[in-house]
Amino acid sequence: MNSKHNTEVLIDGKIYTLAGSEEEGYIQRLASYINEMILTLKRQEGFTKQSAEYQNVMIELNMADDYFKARELINRLEQQKAEMEKETYSLKHELVATQMKLEAAKHELSDAKKE
Repeated sequence: MNSKHNTEVLIDGKIYTLAGSEEEGYIQRLASYINEMILTLKRQEGFTKQSAEYQNVMIELNMADDYFKARELINRLEQQKAEMEKETYSLKHELVATQMKLEAAKHELSDAKKE
């Protein structure tokens, strides 16, 4: 059973105490990601002049964008993996067939030498 951990994180200059089953290091990495996102957006001209609600929506949209791009990458990589596994399977069968032909040819050669 997972035990609950209380973790203090600093997000956008404010300290939050978060409780959950994840390890502290993981929660700190999440907070760091959020801070990087906020800092990136704050560097854009005019962002800080917008309402807090607008800023939050922009942060959320950027995070959703990162998430969807990561999911697309995962899907592409899984598809590539499946294709590579299929090709590996095919190559293994081709190798076995070639080895069988080689053995048959060796037997034929051996039989021909005996005659």
